[in-house]
Amino acid sequence: MGYRETYEQWLKDFAGDEALVKELTAISGDEKEVEDRFYRGLEFGTAGMRGVLGYGTNRMNEYNVRRATKALAKYIERMGGKERGVVIAYDSRRCSDSFAKQAALVLAANGVKAYLFESLRPVPVLSFSVRHLKAIAGIVITASHNPKQYNGYKVYWEDGGQMPPERAGEITKLIDQTTYAESTAMCEKEAMEKGLLKIIGKEVDDAYIAFVHTLCVNPDLAREMGKTIKLVYTPLHGSGNIPVRRILKEIGFENVYVVKEQELPNGEFPTVKVPNPEDSSAFDLALKLQKEVGADLCFGTDPDCDRVGIACLNKKGELRMMNGNQIGCLLLHYILSQRKEKGTLPENAAAVKSIVSTEMARTIAADYGCAMIDVLTGFKFIAEQIEKFTTTGEHTFMFGFEESYGFLSGTEVRDKDGVNACMLIAEAAAWYKKQGMTLSEGLDMLYEKYGYYGEKVQSFVLSGKDGLEKMQVIMKTLRENPPKDFAGIAITAVRDYQTSVRTTADGKTEPITLPKSNVLYYEMEGGAWICVRPSGTEPKIKLYVNAVSDCAEKTQGILNASADAAVKLLESI
Repeated sequence: MGYRETYEQWLKDFAGDEALVKELTAISGDEKEVEDRFYRGLEFGTAGMRGVLGYGTNRMNEYNVRRATKALAKYIERMGGKERGVVIAYDSRRCSDSFAKQAALVLAANGVKAYLFESLRPVPVLSFSVRHLKAIAGIVITASHNPKQYNGYKVYWEDGGQMPPERAGEITKLIDQTTYAESTAMCEKEAMEKGLLKIIGKEVDDAYIAFVHTLCVNPDLAREMGKTIKLVYTPLHGSGNIPVRRILKEIGFENVYVVKEQELPNGEFPTVKVPNPEDSSAFDLALKLQKEVGADLCFGTDPDCDRVGIACLNKKGELRMMNGNQIGCLLLHYILSQRKEKGTLPENAAAVKSIVSTEMARTIAADYGCAMIDVLTGFKFIAEQIEKFTTTGEHTFMFGFEESYGFLSGTEVRDKDGVNACMLIAEAAAWYKKQGMTLSEGLDMLYEKYGYYGEKVQSFVLSGKDGLEKMQVIMKTLRENPPKDFAGIAITAVRDYQTSVRTTADGKTEPITLPKSNVLYYEMEGGAWICVRPSGTEPKIKLYVNAVSDCAEKTQGILNASADAAVKLLESI
């Protein structure tokens, strides 16, 4: 069935939905829009579904939520987990609460118990809750840091991590075998009466916060410096407001100023272009408040509170936006240095990072005798390593991070944890302040010790059906006609994670042991590297460029030149 036929079928099948009929009738003459909404089903990948809100097979709406949940219910029944149940959380985005309730009631209709949070909660609380309640799975309705037009549906498995590729593949097959007509929901009253729907809240929150307390590296420092250091925090209209403020207060930080204009949940995100702590403009109001109160630091979380960004001032009062690699290295160094100083750093300590994150972290870890393990992009792969460590005892997990502003230092949450990270950032800032330094100067100190590392990330947005085809062409062309250098810097080896082979410039090969993924990674002379990969959650190709040298200016020069060369190559394709 073609996209136009599918469009007509929706108008027929859902004729009783006035909103749907009105929206789809309004686009009847826009062939490109009709095609984009109906040329495919909304893809269910390892990060679940994510898309623009609206009606259509390729849009986020209650019908796709019900269908995906029906498929999940079938899978849970197959795995014998109906009695264990599914925990469901949601953030502040448009339709998040209604999508969450629809998911709960579809599960109930299939005899699967649903634990639904009474109000919005962060991703880390959902991840924790799956383990805490011994549920078989979890669902969170969120589109993370995407623009307001988006929403999403992420599935977690019993370990608290996002569903791994093999299980996600099984869900995809079941979705393809599931009709919209069979994806029905139970009446809320009936679900409550039958014990298939349970509303949860404070008791789980308390357990989660108690756990985060155990991750405080230096409680005495927090209580001491928490009386004088000033912090500005913005939840960017999302779910971090209550838990972040609570943990900071409870460990001793008395002067936390919240950006009032961005404090309350609002799915329109009226004060920002995008609710993304990677975007410096999202901090405009926080920086204004920072100047007004003379704060040492400001930081913010995205709507589902899994990512954290930092804006800080140096002693000269100059602004510095820190990227995810810099934050990760600061926190890794803080944890390892403090644990070593206290004599609590285990001999089998290990940290985990994604392959597209800075190699500076490996240098820091080595300095403290800590193993550094690389995984593919996606925090579920970090979660897999944590599970492996706890099962085998081979390593003790210290810290995990991705360059995309995701951080974690505990084992009872298996995804990026913005609450945990905010606490660690506040601690690290307090530690540096006690040394008479700003967090910015602390980062410079690390560069002086370990080398000047630099990073650039650039995205090429390729939306729609044509965009998917262009992404495939780009990756195919790079494989068939591999570059020899970038800006005159020779490529010494190419890692193709799709074929699981690393090939050196002289033709020697060796296997890559990580799972297969559509990623190309170019190792270059002098420690620089470039990575190209299609995003797993957005219609874009991402380009990662990293460089290192013995001075900041030299690193920046290498970074700019190699990035320009890589951009030109992709644009030429």
